[in-house]
Amino acid sequence: MSLTALRLHPAPALLATAVALALPGPGHAAPTAPATTLDAVNVTAADATAQARAALARVPGAGNVIDLERVAQGRVGGTSDVLAYQPGISAQSPGNEGSKVSIRGSGINRAPGAHGSGIAVSLDGLPLTGPGGTPYELLEPLWLSRVEVLRGANGLARGALALGGAINYISRNGTQSPGTEIHYEAGSRGYEKRSLGHGGSHGTLDYYLDYTDTAFDGYQRHAAGEGRGGMANIGWQITPDLQTRLFVRYRETDHETPGRLTRAQIRSTPQAANPANIAIDARRPQPGSTWVGSMTTLRLDEDASLQAGLVYHHYPMDLNESLYRQQLDYSNLNATLEYTQRHALFGRTSVTTVGLKVTHDLDADVRETLRFANNGYAAGTPTRAFSHHGTDSVLHLGNELVLSPALRLQTGLALLQTRREVQVTWPAGQPRLDSREWDYAPRIGFTWQQRPQLQWFGNVSRSVEPPHPWSMIWGSNRYFAAGNGASTGRQRAPVPLDNQTATTLELGARGDSTLGRWELTGYYARVNHELLSVEVAPVPNLFIAENNASATVHRGIEAGLDGTVWQGSAGRLSLRQAYTFSDFHYRDDARFGSNRLPGLPRHLYQGELRFDHGSGFYAALNTEYASRIAVDYANTFWADSRAIFGSRIGYDAPGGRWQAWAELRNIGDRRYAATVTPGYDDGGRDIARSTPGDGRGVYAGVRLRFE
Repeated sequence: MSLTALRLHPAPALLATAVALALPGPGHAAPTAPATTLDAVNVTAADATAQARAALARVPGAGNVIDLERVAQGRVGGTSDVLAYQPGISAQSPGNEGSKVSIRGSGINRAPGAHGSGIAVSLDGLPLTGPGGTPYELLEPLWLSRVEVLRGANGLARGALALGGAINYISRNGTQSPGTEIHYEAGSRGYEKRSLGHGGSHGTLDYYLDYTDTAFDGYQRHAAGEGRGGMANIGWQITPDLQTRLFVRYRETDHETPGRLTRAQIRSTPQAANPANIAIDARRPQPGSTWVGSMTTLRLDEDASLQAGLVYHHYPMDLNESLYRQQLDYSNLNATLEYTQRHALFGRTSVTTVGLKVTHDLDADVRETLRFANNGYAAGTPTRAFSHHGTDSVLHLGNELVLSPALRLQTGLALLQTRREVQVTWPAGQPRLDSREWDYAPRIGFTWQQRPQLQWFGNVSRSVEPPHPWSMIWGSNRYFAAGNGASTGRQRAPVPLDNQTATTLELGARGDSTLGRWELTGYYARVNHELLSVEVAPVPNLFIAENNASATVHRGIEAGLDGTVWQGSAGRLSLRQAYTFSDFHYRDDARFGSNRLPGLPRHLYQGELRFDHGSGFYAALNTEYASRIAVDYANTFWADSRAIFGSRIGYDAPGGRWQAWAELRNIGDRRYAATVTPGYDDGGRDIARSTPGDGRGVYAGVRLRFE
């Protein structure tokens, strides 16, 4: 199938225009305010979350701070549970840990479980995302204290230049989680999660250790999986001005892959598996991912600091999801360096940050063999070997200028250098791609604290997302011709891809009112060379190609409200809501005109009504609504909309000594598509491109803490 309609030559990228409006801090804009970062601090978890929210209020754009204490008052199976009820974030699970996460359309067309795109993910401020994307197996929720999200251009302060922004997963530490904690939860379809953690501090040292394992049978047939691993977070205050922290994560996962279903199948038999996936016993073992990092901070004086981080990340994969077995050996070396200085500029208080982030593939090699006998060749016959290495280097400069007690201006510029080295190494003699590219990403933004309970913000930015090295070969349309043995019909040479760029305008407001804490953000992005994927061939010859599309538009509205409905002597009734409107479409494509981009709903709403009693008892009702989803680029077929409901009850003992909860999900047993992997032009046919959401399920859990 030709993909030429996805690779038209768009107009040149627009330069980001500066609109010097003004910036404010949230209610307080003291001249000595810290830089616009979400800094980790050694205080209690509750205090750290509060400080992260205060820091977020200095950012001239939208973001989220997620407290894992609240998330853990129900099932925490994976990333989709962590990111629920958050405006601007879509996170859906296909029935395993490989959630499909999208912010402002980033990674809109990717299949769940693939290396995520369009969002720079970090662990404790250290890069997890590399040139090959973001693996998911190390994002265990029970290892986390909180999650910080900077949507869109606001991630530039962390060297995150992609359209979606940045997500930073913060580990639990010994000062926030002292003592021993036992966590157990279980529920429908064989779901179990067990965790044992211990933390503490001794003088200048603190530590937190945790072991967690998970097992599930899955909603569909052939969807069972398991995972196990441990983490360590060790901090040392060497001197009053020098501290360092060591992070270690190791985890193994293995899950069957049930495959995608048609709309008719989801409506009638959503627990079925795709027959082709069963026939080949499709599965994805992750032999064991290791992530070791350190972060060291040196306070040079009262106005300056230097922070350096280094990460080694090894994550082999064994993909058995098609006729071919692909054994991948990935190793990354990632480094960060950041200098922050408070100083006077034009007679006003200013904070300048200079940072460098480098993510480098040490190894990214693949060995491909036949899983089953095919065309006269025995199982285990080599078909290809290839390598796809990448290096991304980002130099970023940012400044926050206090123009008045209510008004702040933030500016930034990032320079990006990328290298991609891709080649099929066996059979030998194939063309090699070696590309080096430079790009840039400027930003200007403001915050204006009109009054203590109301802040306005906005920014104009240019984002950049380089292509993944593996997509240049896995989605290539250059094949081995007949006569090349078992390699016949496989991709023989990589194809070059352009950087995806976008110019985005973001405006919004946030504050507190009688209704509660609220936020409202609108954005408009003109995207060039958008990296879009399409399923060209289904299992067993699974082929998902990525290419540069013609010009597109991403625009949307993100709204959140968390407030008290009623307060009395008996307790508190609260309501939290998150709404995301997403309009992603082509700009006059030669074939598809102004069609919507498939893969995500236009409207997504999540809400929870909760009652908290002073004794520690709580009960909640929740709902989620998503509009229909386009299944192909031609917009000839759509997945159904959904409206699902759930409830939970629980008890938090005073002092946090123990907690118990029970949860009922999808009470109406609604049948719906959780994720969609788009096709090109289905011609109105109902093709298997969707993974079903979980049906009705009952879950319960308990957590015990010992000092």
